[in-house]
Amino acid sequence: MAGELPTSASSPDRESAPNEKEVIAVPRKGDLHEFRETEGYVIEVSDGDGANASGLKLAEDGHTVLIPQPSDDGNDPLNWSWTRKHLILFAVSWASFLPDYGSATGAVTLIPQAAEWETTPDYVNHSQAGNVFMLGAGGVVVVILSAFFGRLPVVFWFLIVSTATAAWCAEPGNFESFMAARILNGFFSTVCQAGGLMFIKDVFFFHEQARKINIWASFIVISPYVGPLFAAFMTETLHWSKPFWVYFAMNVLGLILVLAFLEETYYDRTIPADQQPARGNRVSRLIGQSQWKSRHLRNTFAQACWRAISVLLKPVVAVACLFYAATFAWAVGINTTLAMFVTPLYGFGPKQVGFFYFTPVVAVVLGESVGHWLHDALAKQYIRSHKGHFEPEVRLRAVLLAMPLVIAGLVLIGQCFENEWHFMVTAVCWGLYVFGMMITTVALSSYCLDSYPEASGEVSAWLNMARTVGGFIVSYFQVTWAEAQGTKQSFGIQAAVCGGAIGFIVVLMVWGKAMRIWAGPLNFTTT
Repeated sequence: MAGELPTSASSPDRESAPNEKEVIAVPRKGDLHEFRETEGYVIEVSDGDGANASGLKLAEDGHTVLIPQPSDDGNDPLNWSWTRKHLILFAVSWASFLPDYGSATGAVTLIPQAAEWETTPDYVNHSQAGNVFMLGAGGVVVVILSAFFGRLPVVFWFLIVSTATAAWCAEPGNFESFMAARILNGFFSTVCQAGGLMFIKDVFFFHEQARKINIWASFIVISPYVGPLFAAFMTETLHWSKPFWVYFAMNVLGLILVLAFLEETYYDRTIPADQQPARGNRVSRLIGQSQWKSRHLRNTFAQACWRAISVLLKPVVAVACLFYAATFAWAVGINTTLAMFVTPLYGFGPKQVGFFYFTPVVAVVLGESVGHWLHDALAKQYIRSHKGHFEPEVRLRAVLLAMPLVIAGLVLIGQCFENEWHFMVTAVCWGLYVFGMMITTVALSSYCLDSYPEASGEVSAWLNMARTVGGFIVSYFQVTWAEAQGTKQSFGIQAAVCGGAIGFIVVLMVWGKAMRIWAGPLNFTTT
């Protein structure tokens, strides 16, 4: 939170004389961050010397204010090297790739599994739905435990259980055992998918975060398409268990990356460097021994639980989650039921289904590439035109640009299925939807993080919960709905829901700041 700004800084839309210099106060001691609901962020100054005289540290360009302000402690994650930070980002991103990859692998294997267990593919799909639901529910538990125990040990122990249950999925014995394995795997594998924003917030400055979120989110959004892609090729000639053994191997790799590169990134910058708790050795940080000794400096368990609840009570977070649930749910629904649509329609076998999944993979890569500059370009344009000030609602402009593609994609997918259009047309329409949701995911994550930077884990977990719960619900009725009303009508209604959900974004863009001011800050004990 920034120190008191001058009265003129309270409105980013104010007019100022051309030669007027911004005066920025040093963040007050004890503040958790440099953001205030009434003023937003002061991210850029025109007079670097004036900023330095006020005690602010700037980026190498000489005018971008470093938010958060780093300490002089070498153990402060903001002071770590570029290489170390990006190895942490890669480890977190890879671990975030695993949950949906493993979940969506079952979207292809359900047909041979149904044949082996003498049941219907729709019944086997219940294990898929259970897995998807736990991806969201587990995330809320992750951030509660992280606020109490620390980041690193929660990731380490959850990944160990995730790896074990991945092996269980490959050799379950019967459907009941498989369903239990899938539910447990969903709960534990989501650890970095739900809590990834914590690590990004801990090690990267504000002006870097959108691009890092873009990288992390691309691993999440692409993963449910890579899983079926690989699984389809394997199940054509191999037993359905082989894709799950590959998933187990990927979990092992994720565990190795955590062991090698991931660090405890929680750092309380309200405590002087000479009073910081001992970090201990590498093993003690991994298993949580060091963090346990310093737990009195963080949150009590009751405080950790209340953090998660209080964040969802903030209107802008709740509205953002409602929008995400209403728009991303169809991505999960399509992905988990696609084989049941395209197999009879186009006569696809496993290999053809696998090739079909190249479309969303390409769409995510394109979305990441465009988002790499789009989100920063929108932010920089606002900062330049508002005298160095920035408001979180600016992030939502990217959503308005992406939603027409989302709506068009859904409408056309329904037309493709019902009118039996060529599968290449269906692929392009699917790609439009996925591309739009990639842009939207990054914009929403950035908006919620900018609005409540001290609650990086909590906003990440609730957005993840919204995404997965929506998909969990849709996967139960996607096929039966299409059979009852036809894909033209069912997917048209889905597009209409997405169109109506744009109203949530308009509400946030127009009244988001007023809602944040009305709701007040979170006043957490720690970040």
